[in-house]
Amino acid sequence: MFQQLRLRWISPVFFLLALMLSACQSTTSGGATGSDRSQLLLISSAEVNAGAEKAYKGEVAKARAANALNTPTNYTRRVNAISKRLIAHVKTFRADAVNWKWEVNVFNSKTVNAYCMPGGKIVVYTGIISELNLTDDELAAVIGHEMAHALREHSREQISQEIAKQQTLKAGSQLLGLGSGTTDMVQLASKYVMTLPFSRTMEHEADVMGMELMARAGYDPQGAVNIWKKMSALGGEKPAELLSTHPSDSNRIDRLQAELPKVMPLYEAAQSGKGKSKGGAKKKKKSKA
Repeated sequence: MFQQLRLRWISPVFFLLALMLSACQSTTSGGATGSDRSQLLLISSAEVNAGAEKAYKGEVAKARAANALNTPTNYTRRVNAISKRLIAHVKTFRADAVNWKWEVNVFNSKTVNAYCMPGGKIVVYTGIISELNLTDDELAAVIGHEMAHALREHSREQISQEIAKQQTLKAGSQLLGLGSGTTDMVQLASKYVMTLPFSRTMEHEADVMGMELMARAGYDPQGAVNIWKKMSALGGEKPAELLSTHPSDSNRIDRLQAELPKVMPLYEAAQSGKGKSKGGAKKKKKSKA
């Protein structure tokens, strides 16, 4: 009797542990900041992206109905231009992201927020630009941070953690002879993309990867430090929406400053490349004359 009970316990748990070990991998190459932590991934990118795309289309439809989609202003032009430059460097972290169906939309709203859903679906609210009076460097830091969440597939990782938890409970239920429910993957995808905050580990990864991404695109990475100083100052009695899902504290700013030496050479190289390009263009023009 004891032997039978022990086998019933070992079988589902052993299978779950084996599955979890085989599913541990990193979604990205490390880059200069070493953003390649091993992640638990029990669900496919395609499933998560499908749920995210559905949620994204819903948000865009609501903005269009409210006449708040893609306002033809300087905000839209800036967001599109900055996003384009950042997207050009995603291959540093993952080659497949170059072929994602990236979408960029600006919502005319006082909401101080921005996000990038799995698969490269970006939304920036005009409120974060106007309320914080963002420079292009600071706006690049915001967009780069959100893009990093998508590149690292943090939503997929969170869903996988939820699945592992449910499977552990299911294994215990089987041992006790109890029933178990089923999980709607589309609902899980929407839940983790739109509602729940990321862990502090994920936020730190998005901070440093986003800072590297902006540096490679030629934006001053100091802007990543400045944006969180502004966000903290804005908090007060009515915290910005972004702060509800992106914890901001003094340690966060300290961590970003500690990472600056790794990414400043990338920024300087990008700036130097621009200077050489301009210089070359001038020489070419002079020779024609």
